[in-house]
Amino acid sequence: MTSPSASALVQELDDSPDVLTWLNDTLTPQDNGISLAALESLLADLLTATDISAVTTSSSLERTIDDVSRSTPRLTYDLHFMRDGALSLHSALAAVTARVPAAPTTSAALDKLQMLDTAKRRMEAARDVLREAESWSSLEAEVTALLAERAYEKAAERLSEASRSMPVFAGTPEYEPRRALMVSLQNQLEAALSSALVGAINSGDTALCRNFYGIFANIQRECEFRNYYFGSRRAGLVALWQNDSEVLDDSEPSVPAAQKQVFSAFWTTFCAGFLAVLNAERTSIPAIFPDPQITLSTFITSTLSTLQPSSPQRLASLFNTAGSSALKDVIAIYKTTEEFAASTDKIMEKIQFSVRPMDGAQDSPLPPKHTRRRSVRMSMSWRSNSATNFSRAQQSNDLLDWDQTLFQAFLDFQVEYGTLERRLLSDELAFASTLTPDKNSNVDRARLLRERAVDVFSVAEESLVRCMAFTYGYAAPGLVSSLDSSLASFIDSWTQSLTANLSIHSNTPAESEDDLADLDYSPQDWSNIQLALHLLASTRAVLDRLGIFESKLRAALVQIATAFRLAQHEGGLYTPGATKGAGLLLAQSPLNSATLHTLLSSAESQPPAPLLTITRASIASLARALQSSLQHTLLAPLHAHLSSYASLSLWSSSGDPKSIRTASDLHVPVFSLSPSDVVQRVAEGLLNLPRLFEVYADDDALGFSLNTLPDIDEAYLSGLSEQIHVQSPELGHNKRASFVSSLKPVVLSPEAVAAAWLSSLGHSILSHLTSSVLPKIRTLSIAGAAQLSSDLGYLSNIVRALNVEYEELDRWKEYVGMNDEEGRRVVGEKSQGDQVLVLVAKMRGWM
Repeated sequence: MTSPSASALVQELDDSPDVLTWLNDTLTPQDNGISLAALESLLADLLTATDISAVTTSSSLERTIDDVSRSTPRLTYDLHFMRDGALSLHSALAAVTARVPAAPTTSAALDKLQMLDTAKRRMEAARDVLREAESWSSLEAEVTALLAERAYEKAAERLSEASRSMPVFAGTPEYEPRRALMVSLQNQLEAALSSALVGAINSGDTALCRNFYGIFANIQRECEFRNYYFGSRRAGLVALWQNDSEVLDDSEPSVPAAQKQVFSAFWTTFCAGFLAVLNAERTSIPAIFPDPQITLSTFITSTLSTLQPSSPQRLASLFNTAGSSALKDVIAIYKTTEEFAASTDKIMEKIQFSVRPMDGAQDSPLPPKHTRRRSVRMSMSWRSNSATNFSRAQQSNDLLDWDQTLFQAFLDFQVEYGTLERRLLSDELAFASTLTPDKNSNVDRARLLRERAVDVFSVAEESLVRCMAFTYGYAAPGLVSSLDSSLASFIDSWTQSLTANLSIHSNTPAESEDDLADLDYSPQDWSNIQLALHLLASTRAVLDRLGIFESKLRAALVQIATAFRLAQHEGGLYTPGATKGAGLLLAQSPLNSATLHTLLSSAESQPPAPLLTITRASIASLARALQSSLQHTLLAPLHAHLSSYASLSLWSSSGDPKSIRTASDLHVPVFSLSPSDVVQRVAEGLLNLPRLFEVYADDDALGFSLNTLPDIDEAYLSGLSEQIHVQSPELGHNKRASFVSSLKPVVLSPEAVAAAWLSSLGHSILSHLTSSVLPKIRTLSIAGAAQLSSDLGYLSNIVRALNVEYEELDRWKEYVGMNDEEGRRVVGEKSQGDQVLVLVAKMRGWM
């Protein structure tokens, strides 16, 4: 840390109650303390400065004491002299008072003076009224004569003098006739000057135009003069606008398409012509008008308001002809307008230096010995006056509203940007679903999904650029909403196409691995498995691209939020790169809402939350559909085995009751029964599943979106993640397990991923067994119940080997294994609400 200055050190000494306290505070070790060497050096400098100040003060004090000592004796003499003078004056006043005769009181004299002053003022007012009456009686004749002589300046001065006397007749019956006469004479003067004025304006005679402006100002017709001037100067621009309106792309359909012109190209030409006119007026307007900046601003706004059809109408018509893509044209026109506004703003800055400075009084000369000091003072005064004039001109430039009028045409489209962008994205992303899997099954759908995702996110990045270019980030909530809904629609279209049927069909059957040839999968099943894995990998690639795009979107939002914060700290409005008018319109528009600031705050929050939540939900739905299809294919042989399980004859077979229970109701162990052939084949299929996942262990697609696996337990997934974190970080062959709702992937080993899939498959097959297969059993004899209990127990042991716990399977096993007496008792106690018990009771005849 740098050492404090001497002034800061003195301030610290003054703030401390005593020197010892300051020393203790200074020498105490602190994080922001200074070094002792630096403090010693600073104290040495301070002591030296103190000694010098003490010597200087002592010398000054001695000189002061000497001056007082010399002046004190003369003070008594001066006081005595003043006393003598006062006594002499008192004596003289007394003598004068004695010689002056008695006079009236002061109040009486003042009253008389007031009466005389009132009489004087009233007489002057009456004289003025008489003169004005005499002047008005000859006003019409004088002005007519001056107009006949073309003495327009004198006529204007005469009318100006008469106009100043109008308030004299206010409230009298003569006011209206005189006002009508004044207006009539002013109209005559204007009519006499109009042709000459138009000629002077068209010829560019600035001196004559300035003379005419003075005449119009004398008769309070400056507005009419500006109308004449502006009408002449903008005639070419108005003609260009009207003539080219017939060949624009949104004009009458009778115009051939080859002759039509794009409005954005015409706008560029129009702005270039407008800028050329403004550059010419940069020298003409200051030579004529006393307020060139305001005059030029008024010229711009009046020209824009004269155009027919207006700019907002022309922009709105683009959407009628070009549809949603017109937004790109509007943004291009907006950027051209910004360039025009930037160039015009420079003209405004230059024109402020054309204002003629006001005349000021010259300083009187000073004695020679002060010449040098006076010259410096005059130079500083000149710089100060120049800075003041520049500051006033800059403030005047800030108050001009020409650029607000210029950008007002775009404000409605900026406010509705979210809706316009959503329509454009919808149209541009429509191509992403033109070749869906069920429309053309000969294409590689996994590769097609990746390619479409590249195009889709390229379009999304273009929309981000459009939002920043057109609204400078103010429409960020609308952009995020549009992107989220459009990207989600793209994903949903693929989900609907891929899940049109329960299974995914492929025209290219794949061969199984040699060590898996004994599994009950057909070549079509192997092809479906490969296709599902490839589509899952492609979906994961889409999620990765979404994450990258969300990072770019969040970075843009953070940049906007930072600029907002800096602008608020400086007391201004944030609109980077925009002109003052455009920025003010955006800041005062509904876009500057609480929703915007909430979005910007969430973008800066830690940990960051997903921005495109609807899209992530759609990706999760697609992953869930693909995982369900893959799971259906993997479990298809097991489903086939279980299809006839409920209709087996052994459920109603009487069998030998003694093999189950003795006459004295003595239980014989159930495990003495062998499981049925169907359950054995199902168990073999479940035990073969780990071999299948060993083959696909290196496929990252299996680890994608594990939280969307059918019948997966979230607590089980959390347990897998915790187990991986507590193990050694040097696990080999780790893979990234993606959760769609999370921004950070979880690192799981291939074994953990396989365990998650096996858990999901185990829960799914057991769910199918308990909800779709077992309830179809019509009746259970004692022998059939014993066999079913044996099957369920055997199957329970098999799924536990796969780390699957299924409560409903245990309940089936428990209720099926009960004898009739126990079963009827349990049914009487808790049959309500227990659907498994009700089903078993009906099969066993307990109800």
